[in-house]
Amino acid sequence: MAAATKAYHRCPAGILRQPANLARVDAVTQPVPSTDDAAVCGPLAHGADVAAHFHDFGQLRYATSGALVTTTAAGTWVAPANRVTWVPPFHVHSSRSHGQTVVGLLRVPAALAGRLPAQPSVFAASALLREAYLAVLGDHEPAGSSRARLLLEVVITELARAPQEPLRLPEPGDARLKAVTDLLHADPASPATLAELGRRTGASERTLSRLFGSELSMSFHQWRTLLRVQRALLELCAGTSVTDTATRLGWANPTSFIEAFTTLVGRTPGRYRAQARAAG
Repeated sequence: MAAATKAYHRCPAGILRQPANLARVDAVTQPVPSTDDAAVCGPLAHGADVAAHFHDFGQLRYATSGALVTTTAAGTWVAPANRVTWVPPFHVHSSRSHGQTVVGLLRVPAALAGRLPAQPSVFAASALLREAYLAVLGDHEPAGSSRARLLLEVVITELARAPQEPLRLPEPGDARLKAVTDLLHADPASPATLAELGRRTGASERTLSRLFGSELSMSFHQWRTLLRVQRALLELCAGTSVTDTATRLGWANPTSFIEAFTTLVGRTPGRYRAQARAAG
């Protein structure tokens, strides 16, 4: 993580902390390898970015406050507080924080990574998983000590049986389609039609519609709905009401938001919000 690491300074026990006046890590044009496995003790400012990079080990990422959005070539995952994101070895990934975010990063040796999914994933953290994870981060013994190995074993065992969050937002490779999805990422509540977005980006509605199907295996409407539901997770975990979340993210009424959210997440937004607040 050569470009990103330069933007950090060491804090006690070898942990990395983002300087208070740094809102964004400088971007790099190509992903770079990183050998760093230290924890981030933050807090990261809202909107702070970590440039694309990869590791030759697996990495677990746990936000104890705020939320972390992780993007890879396969898609975007949202992890509010008390969710654990898994990034397998050699998967190029970048990140952005939402809210004041404190993230603990945990290295998983390649030899153990095969026990976890081959693709990036987000898991709900049980009480045991959370406590073991935090104990590993707070343990100043050498990584190879018997206690550190035991705690990591608890973490991996709990993750192997933990429920996965179902929401992965696929990201396009085609520049024409990416121009459209970038506009929607910047303003998920936008009511613009695909034809209107095409006029803004210089592509026809027909071409864009075909690209959504061929590249992302979903329609424009399905992709935008999934994007809005991902953002709704962040709003609800921050305590925003169901009605206000629906309004902020462009739904015509709370009922249509509740139906879309429940279909994709498997829980009503009200129940998700209550569980997230209780876990926090």
